[in-house]
Formats: sequence, structure tokens, C-alpha cells
Amino acid sequence: MTDDNQQEENQVMISTAFTTLPLNKSLLENLDSLGYHDMTPIQAASLPLILAGSDVIAQAKTGSGKTAAFGIGLLASLVVSRFSVQGLVLCPTRELADQVGKELRRLARATDNIKILTLCGGVPFGPQLGSLEHGAHIVVGTPGRILDHLRRGSLNLKTLQMLVLDEADRMLDMGFTDDIATVVAAVPRKRQTLLFSATYPESIATMSAKLQNNPVMVQVEALHAAGDLRQLFYLVENRERVAAIARILGHYRFESCLVFCNTKKECQEVADALSERGFSALAIHGDLEQRDRDQVLARFANKSLSVLVATDVAARGIDIKELTAVINYELTRDPQVHIHRIGRTGRAGEPGLALSLVTAAESRRAAAIEDYLGETIDRAELESLAMPAAVSLEAPMVTLCIDGGRKNKMRPGDILGALTGEAGIPASAVGKIHLFDFHTYVAIARASADLALTQLSRNKIKGRFFKIRALS
Repeated sequence: MTDDNQQEENQVMISTAFTTLPLNKSLLENLDSLGYHDMTPIQAASLPLILAGSDVIAQAKTGSGKTAAFGIGLLASLVVSRFSVQGLVLCPTRELADQVGKELRRLARATDNIKILTLCGGVPFGPQLGSLEHGAHIVVGTPGRILDHLRRGSLNLKTLQMLVLDEADRMLDMGFTDDIATVVAAVPRKRQTLLFSATYPESIATMSAKLQNNPVMVQVEALHAAGDLRQLFYLVENRERVAAIARILGHYRFESCLVFCNTKKECQEVADALSERGFSALAIHGDLEQRDRDQVLARFANKSLSVLVATDVAARGIDIKELTAVINYELTRDPQVHIHRIGRTGRAGEPGLALSLVTAAESRRAAAIEDYLGETIDRAELESLAMPAAVSLEAPMVTLCIDGGRKNKMRPGDILGALTGEAGIPASAVGKIHLFDFHTYVAIARASADLALTQLSRNKIKGRFFKIRALS
């Protein structure tokens, strides 16, 4: 048998089933009920190391299953009877922290009496202080708000056993280096530290040297199977960029498209220009108020917004499963960031399209991306895109904002019942419902939106009237 055949046989024999891991029965049964049967590449590579107690640096993209990798590690080492903070996950944005917190709760739902808290900026301190008074096992949060609680004395990390830095590269990009150092100074020196990053710049190596003890490096290949993702470079003049984006959108009529810009200023300008041309487009960047960010993300997720224009930092934590396309308004200087951008489309066997505008001045950036990928990306001319005489630019759904949420004891079932009961809206016309503390966003098929707004405004929800408006 040749070495190649032997290697192939060994790979076939390697099992990626979660049942091969030393996990307790209730956790394994819960994973099975969630449909987690076989590990993704990043989970298979990192979980045995994490469960063995090693410090790990894992290079993994959004959508690779990294949250479950460190989440299972956190839960496996937890002593539930010891009611103190044993795990801390730091995230760059509130959106990502919320997403991580929800996933950890799903993973932990078979474990009795476990408490997982999410502590982020942009929301009042009061409720967080109240929750912390009752203790927690795992805390997920942004560096700034975690630091605020440490300074107030409302958070104690002296019993911490595992520290996780999720999307560490973006935390460094956003200037959290000092905050992270201060947080780390408040945790025990003897601990396990996991560092997850989409890219591996020199700054990550520097951070690892300061925070970790003999870490093991884990890297996995991109998740795209051949044919899942198609890339094209459109050759343009710099002054043509906005018109080029508009032409691409008019031709393809994407239901869900993410446009990347390199700066906040560019991001807002592009979104405004597309809106003026009649496209359903909004921007998300660091200058938005938290409520506005929540609203924009909810609308994009529920398909009442077709085009989201974002910076790399603001896009962290956005995990839209059915993202039709990614467009690069301008090429990034870092090929790894480019791969991370386009990795948001073409997942789970679904076709994806990644289109980039490239000027003559960006030819070196384009070449660097191709060198990194080890392949040549097809060039295309804008003139090849047919412009239909009439294009419907409206998103398929409309978002209704209800001025009531979790704090008003609102539940998705209450809203669904009000819509399909008194309002007479078919259940098929009701899309995603996003609940926040004091607001709820519900997606309604465009044809039913006016009726839903009228009927909900006339009828009570949870025994009272709420102010309701359509977002545009």
C-alpha cells in the first residue's frame, strides 16, 4: 500500500462524532437533540485539546462552528454546584455577544441550574447589576462593559477557570488592547485561555504570548466546497463605484446582499446613495446608536431590508444564513479579511456570489488575494450586466416596530396570536420576530403589512394597547 493510500485510509477511519469526546451523557444527548452529530473541522481540531486543558489559538471563520467548540469546552469543565463565575467570553460587539450567549444557553439547556449572563454596553446598568447580585457561572460580554463592572465591584472573576477571546483580531482592531489587559489582570494566572480569531496577524501572536501558556495553534481550511461560491472582479474607474454597485444590484436583484466598505464615512455615503436610487439599503457602522443598530440588523435578518452596507468591524456578529451575495465596494488590503468577508455567503451547500469592484490602482491588492487563494479570479465588465427596464427594488417583507418587549412580558406567541387571530393575517405572511427589552420587531409580507399595522393598532396584545409603526 502506498503512503498516499495509507494516509487516505487513516483519514477515513478518523471519527468526528461528538460521542467520541469525553462528555457527560446529558450534554451528549442535548447535542444530539440539537442536530449536532458530527463535529465541524474546527471542532474536531480544537475540542480534544480544549477538553484536555490546553491553551488554544484557533483560526476560524464566522459560521465554522467555533462558538460550539469553546461553548462545549466551557460547559464540560463547569462545576454547577459552585455558584461563581468560572467562564468568561469576551466579544468585540454586542451583536456577537448576544449571539454567543444564545448559543451557550442552547448548549446548556440540559444542565440544571446553570446561569449564563450577557454583559454589554448600550444597555442600562441596573438590570445587569441585579442579575450579578444573584451570581453566574458563565459571563459573555464586551471588554468595555466587563471592565466597568470590575471597577464597580459588581463582577468578581477570582474563581475564573476559562477565558475565551472570540474574534480577537477585531477586538485589537477596535482598540480594546488596554481594556483586555486590565480585565486579564483581574483573573487568576492559573487558568485556561482560548483565543479564536478569523485572521492571524502579528498582533495576535503578541497577544497570545502575553495571555497564554504554551498554546497549541489550530487552523482549518475554509468551509466552502467547490462550486458553492463564485467570485468575480468587476473592473471599474474610481468615480464609477456607486453607479457600479447600483448596476450590479439592478441586474441581480439580490434578496439579501452585504456590501463591504473600508470606512464608516464611505459606508454611510454608499447606503445613502443607494437609497436615493430606490434600493432598500441601510448602513451599519460604529457611529450608530445601539437601538438603531438593533433595528437595522433585525430588518436585514427578517428580509425587510435587502442591502446592508457595513464596515468589517460592524459586520462582526452578523450571521445571516441565507445571504445571497457579498459585494466589496473597495478591496481590503488584507487577503485574510477578504476571505472572511466573502465567507458569509455560499454556506451549507447553498450557492453564493462574491463580487468585488477593482480599479487599476487596486491591481496589487487583487493579485495578493489571488496569491493567497492560489487561484485566478475571473474579471468581468459592467457592460456585460443587462439592466431590466423595470425592477422592483422593494424588500419582500416590511418590519413593524412594537413599543413593547421582554420587560412587558411580551412573547413571540402573543404577537403571532394577535396577528393570526383578531387581525386575520395568514401565518405564512408572518416572518421573524425579534424581541428586545422594550421593543419588538416583526416581519410581515409586504402585501399584508398595511392590514397587520391597522389591526394590531386597534387590538390589544397581552391585555393592553401598544404603539406600533412600520419602519421605512
